[in-house]
Amino acid sequence: MAGHVQDRWYKTEAGPDGKTKRVRTDRYGKGMRYRARYVGPDGTEKSQSFPDRQKRQAEEWLAQTAADMSRGRYIDPRAARVTFRQFAEKWLQERSGDPNTRASIGSQLRIHAFPYLGARPLGSFQPGHIRTWIKQLEENGVRGSYAKTIYSNVRSVLSAAVDDGHLTRNPCSARSVKAPKIETKRVAPWTIERVFAVRAALPGRFQRMVDVGGGCGLRQGEIFAIDVDQLDFDSDTLHVVQQLKYSEYRLVFAPPKGGKLRDVPLPGPIADAVQAHMKEFPPVAVTLPWGTPNGELVTKRLLFTQVNGDPVRRPSFNNVHWKTALVEAGVLPERQRGERHAQAREHGMHALRHFYASVLLDAGENIKALSEYLGHHDPGFTLRTYTHLMPSSQERTRKAVAAIFEAP
Repeated sequence: MAGHVQDRWYKTEAGPDGKTKRVRTDRYGKGMRYRARYVGPDGTEKSQSFPDRQKRQAEEWLAQTAADMSRGRYIDPRAARVTFRQFAEKWLQERSGDPNTRASIGSQLRIHAFPYLGARPLGSFQPGHIRTWIKQLEENGVRGSYAKTIYSNVRSVLSAAVDDGHLTRNPCSARSVKAPKIETKRVAPWTIERVFAVRAALPGRFQRMVDVGGGCGLRQGEIFAIDVDQLDFDSDTLHVVQQLKYSEYRLVFAPPKGGKLRDVPLPGPIADAVQAHMKEFPPVAVTLPWGTPNGELVTKRLLFTQVNGDPVRRPSFNNVHWKTALVEAGVLPERQRGERHAQAREHGMHALRHFYASVLLDAGENIKALSEYLGHHDPGFTLRTYTHLMPSSQERTRKAVAAIFEAP
């Protein structure tokens, strides 16, 4: 690397006698005195300015730059000045895949990362900045899996910045930086009495949602999107092939979570309840885009709809119908006048899936089958979530041995 330190306050001129001497320039006493100049890997000249009395620092900086180039760790100063927000927004635009995922990541970055990290130049990032930001998330009440997801997105942005030559090392990779912790809480399944109490407290047109959720283990969006064509009463099977979800704030039909289609056993009492529901509340044809707001329009005859025939919308259903039923069933306390219902994350409709899992495990169903019915990609995840609900191996051992020795 060719480079040198220029003194902008003095220049060398030849005198009348032919000898050279140093004379002041027009810039004498103004601005930065020294400029370290070099030619970068791209063939263009680059520079860094230093104040008076810092010629040694300029020379050391130039030497360090040359060493970084030889080791392949050189970062263009202009690239290092790009802010986290500028790069993250460009990264989002270039990201392929599900547009809903891209929109979700963008929302998380705008709300939880840009206010703290957005204006920082990429080249200035240190592990301490990430540690401070994680602490701020915690102080703002952003914890658990949601905080870890946000952290993972920030880490991905910084990894891409490393790949693109904006910084030498991802600060999230430092040993002193710890990702937000996820508090592991054991699933506490509902009792059958609670399931029936909540079902009874719901309006009639929504009661059979509890049967399908607790009897087939479907997710909320999958329940809302059940099409009558998915119900095979001859083989007692429910084909789970779609869900109802929001994409860019608009309702769409989409494949189930993770794109995992599956067949779930449809027990006799659940099939009878669904057929009775269809007689009382005939299915309604609903047309929505597939996948994204601009997707192909598809029409489904939905099992569950609102009174006016519109599809069930998650926010209004949860806040108006579900939480009201939880209060009537004694799961949540009565709300005070002018206040909202208490938070009920552990008592959302997902509780019906936990109930379903507990029933199957108690009946001796194996983890692999349960994982398939729930639509999990990894049976290990199912095992980690529900292992404490499995019958005790010690109890099984006692019963097996007792059966043998009691036989004579």
